[in-house]
Amino acid sequence: MPDNKSLRPTEAELEILRVLWKRGASTVREVYQELAKERPIGYTTVLKMMQIMTEKGLVSRDEKERAHIYRAAAPEEQTQRQLVTHLMERAFGGSASKLMMQALAAQKASPEEIKQMREMLSQFEKEQKL
Repeated sequence: MPDNKSLRPTEAELEILRVLWKRGASTVREVYQELAKERPIGYTTVLKMMQIMTEKGLVSRDEKERAHIYRAAAPEEQTQRQLVTHLMERAFGGSASKLMMQALAAQKASPEEIKQMREMLSQFEKEQKL
């Protein structure tokens, strides 16, 4: 069983996961073609990375067909939550408010995003009162 550290994907692994989250189950060639649209990358590089990601438990591989089919092992939201939790603990001493304040200071939020944050905070407050 992989430990928690190995379940935190690297930046390159996140690129592959984004393709799998967007496309759904895909072959190495399909992932390679998507990544190659953004930047030069070798097919064998993508293949090796996806093999490593399988060993780490970040993706699962269906070997029933000649071209193996890969799927993200965890939903996008779960992976994002793990990454944010790790960042919050390491950089912000576990403080969600410090993380949020720095995120807002680093990049301007749209009115729609601010509305969503207010709704989330309101829902969180309601749940805390129960």
